[in-house]
Amino acid sequence: METIWDWVTVIAFSGLATLLLQRSSEETPRDKLWQYGPPAVGCAVVNYLGNEGYDLFAALLFVGVIIYIFTVLKVPIPFQQR
Repeated sequence: METIWDWVTVIAFSGLATLLLQRSSEETPRDKLWQYGPPAVGCAVVNYLGNEGYDLFAALLFVGVIIYIFTVLKVPIPFQQR
């Protein structure tokens, strides 16, 4: 864990894994297992790009991963009023 990209992607992946475990324990899971693949692979690619010095591309892809998590996996946005 040497760069900021290592920390950011590990934290994002940990949250993703926690979400998977939490939702898979539901009686009727609301997500399919394959839906967690794109953001998991995205975290790996973000980490690689960031560590290779392509910070702009890594940041853009990381934003895409976060958008995917909130839209496809339907994670509620924190502090959003309903």
